[in-house]
Amino acid sequence: MTKTITRVYSDYASAELAVRELKEAGLGDSHIGFVASNAEGWHKPDAGNVDPEHDKDRDGKDDRAEGAAAGGGLGALAGGAAGVAAGLGLIAIPGIGPVVAAGWLAALAAGAAGGGVAGGLIGALVESGTSKENAELYAEAVRRGGAIVTAKVPDDEEAKYTQIMDRSAFDIAARESAYRSSGWRGYDPSAPAYDIEQVRRERESYRL
Repeated sequence: MTKTITRVYSDYASAELAVRELKEAGLGDSHIGFVASNAEGWHKPDAGNVDPEHDKDRDGKDDRAEGAAAGGGLGALAGGAAGVAAGLGLIAIPGIGPVVAAGWLAALAAGAAGGGVAGGLIGALVESGTSKENAELYAEAVRRGGAIVTAKVPDDEEAKYTQIMDRSAFDIAARESAYRSSGWRGYDPSAPAYDIEQVRRERESYRL
């Protein structure tokens, strides 16, 4: 039997560290899910080497990435981008904004978004065993520039992997209190995505 562990991180770098440590501890790519805000534009599909099969309009840009940016499903994959996982895709989620995702969570989120499920990321998290309330909270953290890592681990190794994931994760209960005190009441598909300056201010507010 397996357990699914989910943790939330302030930024891509913290989440990437957790993924690297999970892999070093023996967890395979197929057991790791990763979703991070792309508000800062750190993930850019390689426009200089686009497969013609995915550039039907001959504009030098991957059609899949363009579709995701316009609100479509899974964008261009860049194998092992930034060393995080076996593939990284771009997804646009209403109420959350552009995110990059890898692993089994990416497949679930893209499928949910493509099928018209409200909040593709939330649907993916709920399907993985997260409560709807926590899924909305995790999604809000991503909207504000954060990242989520999920890991499917053997029951008898839960403590080991939980310890690894906790090292760079933030206190989600404290963060929920901060969100609610600022007026957040739950997932809103019409909520505007945070831009780069809002993300930076958000992170800075927790360093004070």
